[in-house]
Amino acid sequence: MSVHRNPHAESRLARFVERRILELSGVKAQKEIAREAGFVNVNMLSMIKSGAAKLALDRVPALAQALDCDPKLLFMMALEQAGLETTQKAVADIFGAIVSANEIAWLEEIRSASGGADPRLTQRARAAIRAIF
Repeated sequence: MSVHRNPHAESRLARFVERRILELSGVKAQKEIAREAGFVNVNMLSMIKSGAAKLALDRVPALAQALDCDPKLLFMMALEQAGLETTQKAVADIFGAIVSANEIAWLEEIRSASGGADPRLTQRARAAIRAIF
């Protein structure tokens, strides 16, 4: 007898949504997040979190706001989850690397720390960054 698994349970998006809901649990309940995201059926968020349902692309901005996360990051994960490889490629071809607000903050700090010198990513610098995480 095979175990039925939700088709998107292993997607980055499902894992991300689950983690963000957990991180926000002291601030707001999952039902509140679902309502803020505009889901008529609050169970839809549970279905997305468990991987039973995909996140519709037009729902990304509202869910990102409700989850207090970067909409660009959530959008790229939604494209990945939807299996829209050609759309992902078109987005990458048109916009280049999609950079989240957090990544922009890192870049700005590097520019500030280097005095705008455009430093190379050396093995030592790479090791220092990896040591942070």
